Amino acid sequence: MASASPIGVFDSGVGGISVLQHIHALLPSEHIIYVADSFYAPYGSKSPEFITERAKVLTEFLLDEGAKALVVACNTATAAAASLLRQNYAIPIIAMEPAVKPAVAATKTGVVGVLATVGTLKSAQFAALLDTYGHHVQIVTQGCAGLVECIERGELRAPATRQLVARYLGPLLEAGADTIVLGCTHYPFVRDLISDIAGEKVALIDTGDAVARQLQHRLHESQLLNDAATHGAISFWTNSTDPYAETVIQKLWGSAVPVSRLVGI
Repeated sequence: MASASPIGVFDSGVGGISVLQHIHALLPSEHIIYVADSFYAPYGSKSPEFITERAKVLTEFLLDEGAKALVVACNTATAAAASLLRQNYAIPIIAMEPAVKPAVAATKTGVVGVLATVGTLKSAQFAALLDTYGHHVQIVTQGCAGLVECIERGELRAPATRQLVARYLGPLLEAGADTIVLGCTHYPFVRDLISDIAGEKVALIDTGDAVARQLQHRLHESQLLNDAATHGAISFWTNSTDPYAETVIQKLWGSAVPVSRLVGI
């Protein structure tokens, strides 16, 4: 595997672009292939078996494209499939973990809120996080059905999106949470909306930067860092059938980029 080979990144949809932004900022020389499995989004309502099968399909696609490392930029896919992927593929695999540990360290009220998909909240991985870090604080969880779909459509500040965010934040704020974990990679795209409703005194924490730093560490460890002086190429793929899928990806990425369509995957 050559250092100039690309990094593969996949998510249930466009949410992982929030992680991709951290990766590109930290490792600008790296070539990256991003795959949005938007036809099957959201993963939060799917079975672990279904998610695992999708993760294997997307990993095989990225390996065929020459990926030297893989980032599972999805909390739900991490919970369902990261362990199996690591057992079956020899490349470095970096995955997500809801930021419960740093949130517990940051809270002053002793109450931490977690916004996530139902699939993430039901996972054994999340249960293990609560068991490890949740003993001395109150952790209030909230599944956010429908929010991923709003973000997939690019409706970041639409009235309906605001209503959903306000409804899901309500129980966390009423419980006194001063720190809220964004436990889905889609949610940083509505960070401003969440902050507007929660108020500036509530800290919002996600793991995009930590994932980028872990990727950098693993690439260095494996002697796979690309140290070229030029910026790497970023390519986007999606299996969405929405005619506006390319527009949404460009909106979230922040610039006009070509988007290829996955066919038969």
